Amino acid sequence: MKLHLNSDNSILLIQSYAGNQIRIGDRTYRSSLLISPGRIIDDWRPRSPADLTVADFRLMLELDPELVLLGTGERLQFPVQSITRPLIHQSVGLDVMDTAAACRTYNVLAHEGRNVVASLIIETEANR
Repeated sequence: MKLHLNSDNSILLIQSYAGNQIRIGDRTYRSSLLISPGRIIDDWRPRSPADLTVADFRLMLELDPELVLLGTGERLQFPVQSITRPLIHQSVGLDVMDTAAACRTYNVLAHEGRNVVASLIIETEANR
């Protein structure tokens, strides 16, 4: 699915998402990643929602978000609440959705100037 074209090159936006890859700028990512308007952490460890740990949510905080969008792959899958505590302790909002919806929502919020982080799980074939 094709998303927005980036008219403001200072903001990282997602150009497209297709099941096992995300295109940002001139680069295609084929593994899970974290993206904020100003930074990408590629090759993020989780390959499925079941792989998420407290450490993954702590890493999200390094991007100083006001809101985290968690894209859980092709299906919506809520993480166990106990592993989301780092966000709760820092009063950071969390919205969980499938990865396609997280990509679209991230673009809208980033374009509005919000300090949002999209944590996007790209599931491997073995984890689907």
